[in-house]
Amino acid sequence: MSFPNPVEAVIFDMDGLLLDTERIYRVVLQRACSALGYEMTDALFHSLIGVPGPAGYAIIRAHFGEGFPLDGYKSRIAEIAEELLAAGIPLKAGAGELLLDLGARGVPIALATSSSRAVAERHLSRAGIRDHFEIVFTGDDVTNGKPDPEIFMKAAGALAMKPGRCLVLEDSHNGIRAAHAAGTMPVMVPDIVAPTADIRAKCVAVVTDLHEARRLLEGR
Repeated sequence: MSFPNPVEAVIFDMDGLLLDTERIYRVVLQRACSALGYEMTDALFHSLIGVPGPAGYAIIRAHFGEGFPLDGYKSRIAEIAEELLAAGIPLKAGAGELLLDLGARGVPIALATSSSRAVAERHLSRAGIRDHFEIVFTGDDVTNGKPDPEIFMKAAGALAMKPGRCLVLEDSHNGIRAAHAAGTMPVMVPDIVAPTADIRAKCVAVVTDLHEARRLLEGR
């Protein structure tokens, strides 16, 4: 396939796209809720994918009610996540190869994640890919999180690129919405949530994994 514009830079999401963390987070949130006497259903978890922390907490409180012990929930999440992720964070298939290939070809790249700065830095380091990114934007760097386009607009600006010349790789619906609204070229690499017809319409392509994304960028 051909892209609408030349690809002059690539912007990556992090969780579920580069890092195989969403399935781990599902276990984390399920355990955190269970410890407090609540149930984290798959439907509720899916509604949190690609949502910045504060907005996610609002969804949780709206679902369980004002009596939900949010502070206790946050503490449990931190404890359980540290336990499950301390040994290292697995990369998604093709992530390492794609990053090395783009680096070898001199293609500018950036990271745009809804996670906090502290979490992003820790996870990228544990996964062994922090050095690939000079430009990292997190949920701490924006006023409005995904699906607002702010983070992708800022990433494109930091790359000194027009958004329309930036390809964005995302796994979440909110990420694709944000990338599309920013005027970039969104490519979805589904992880847990499959694309709907509406989401597909906002993508320039939907691929099975980052190996396929790499082939797409190479014109194969």
